[in-house]
Amino acid sequence: MTIDLAKFAKDNGVKYFMISFTDLFGGQRAKLVPAQAIADMQEDGAGFAGFATWLDMTPAHPDMLAVPDPSSVIQLPWKPEVAWVAGNCVMEDEDVAQAPRNVLRRLIDEAAAEGLHVKTGIEAEYFLLTPDGSQISDEFDTAEKPCYDQQAVMRRYDVVREICDYMLELGWGPYQNDHEDANGQFEMNWEFDDALRTADKHSFFKFMTKSVAEKHGFRATFMPKPIEGLTGNGCHAHISVWDAPGDRSKTNVFAGKGDGQTGEVGLSERGKHFLGGIMKHASALAAITNPTVNSYKRINAPRTMSGATWAPNTVTWTGNNRTHMVRVPGPGRFELRLPDGAANPYLLQAVIIAAGLSGIRSKADPGKRHDIDMYAEGHKVRGAPKLPLNLLDALREYDKDKGLKAAMGDEFSAAYLKMKMQEWNSYVSHFSQWEKDNTLDI
Repeated sequence: MTIDLAKFAKDNGVKYFMISFTDLFGGQRAKLVPAQAIADMQEDGAGFAGFATWLDMTPAHPDMLAVPDPSSVIQLPWKPEVAWVAGNCVMEDEDVAQAPRNVLRRLIDEAAAEGLHVKTGIEAEYFLLTPDGSQISDEFDTAEKPCYDQQAVMRRYDVVREICDYMLELGWGPYQNDHEDANGQFEMNWEFDDALRTADKHSFFKFMTKSVAEKHGFRATFMPKPIEGLTGNGCHAHISVWDAPGDRSKTNVFAGKGDGQTGEVGLSERGKHFLGGIMKHASALAAITNPTVNSYKRINAPRTMSGATWAPNTVTWTGNNRTHMVRVPGPGRFELRLPDGAANPYLLQAVIIAAGLSGIRSKADPGKRHDIDMYAEGHKVRGAPKLPLNLLDALREYDKDKGLKAAMGDEFSAAYLKMKMQEWNSYVSHFSQWEKDNTLDI
């Protein structure tokens, strides 16, 4: 049954709604709508000028309307008089094909038509920095191996507790919080869910974490590599496929004893082929899962202060081993360790489904399982592609992958490549201090 947002406001003391959408670069855009006006907005949507955000539009385009999806509504636990609701972008009564949430919705429908319902969980890592973003917020967080540091996590207890309390209140099922592998870095985990619900929660989690951090005088960042020499922010995705959505799901389609090396670690034949699609499209996938210039400082990083980057640089898969791009930690699911904190919550889920469906349809083989330490023995692996070295290489790989581009949508792919190439060109035309330091006296 569709939630009546006006009634929701009356029943819950909500005075304002944030009708929110996410643009191509992962920027969250919103309009603050008084509850008295939400009935009309629920029907018609809130108006935006798409050109004013990171979408491939011009000032001449008509109004873009963000029509709220009432099933996504979340009352802000830290400001209960406000409710956040994800919007689906519409222009002249048609879905905006390049809008990330629409890309994901279409792919979910495609998978459902084949009896496949993707469920995911994500591990969203973040740093707590000083307000100007120049350094970590805790001057005493200096351990060489800070992961799970008990004292460090307790020094930021007020922030972590507040966020976790809110997730408990929202019914997300958070189950652990920790200090991560870099000084100043944290991770908070909650239960997996249908792909669209996970994307909405991921989007809201970033908003909530930044808001709570600001309240405490800090700055939260999901930037892939905000501090040189330290482990970067990953956003690992745990993936399984089921026979029905939500609570109606009974059977994990990935679970079972398939043939060969994937069967040995508990993946069914369809699980094998879905994984095969991820491996087949991995180099192109990086343009979506690792979408910024800075992303490639994480996945191609030298050894960090803690001793390991915890990020892949080669297209390989394994069992329960964290040095590969994909690990299968147990039967019926696998973990994609490629994505980073800059990944667009909606495009991340969309590209996983697109690559996986491609693999199932083509019966793709993921290739040989490697059970070695890739950081120490990766040079022994022959024939496995290296991940792109920079954003330009990733964009070129995506542009070459006609199958993945078509699966994500031609209009979306054209818009994304255009906007991201503009970003790359802006980056390479920038003059840096490094250039002066290294070439001023040549």
